[in-house]
Amino acid sequence: MTGQNPSEAVLTPPTAEFRTWMCLVCGWIYDEATGAPDHGLAPGTRWEDVPDNWACPDCGVRKRRFEMVAL
Repeated sequence: MTGQNPSEAVLTPPTAEFRTWMCLVCGWIYDEATGAPDHGLAPGTRWEDVPDNWACPDCGVRKRRFEMVAL
């Protein structure tokens, strides 16, 4: 026994692949790995962490008009 309380153990989630998302209106691509620093999204920002009121920098549509794509 190590003496460590199991409830204090740090669980490391599996590393998830970064995904890419495409605007369905204009085709602008958001890549989670690179983010969009010029548009307020730091590199590594996951799509679920992008605010719902964020808008496509090219055409202005909201996040809900993006779809995940494999490039």
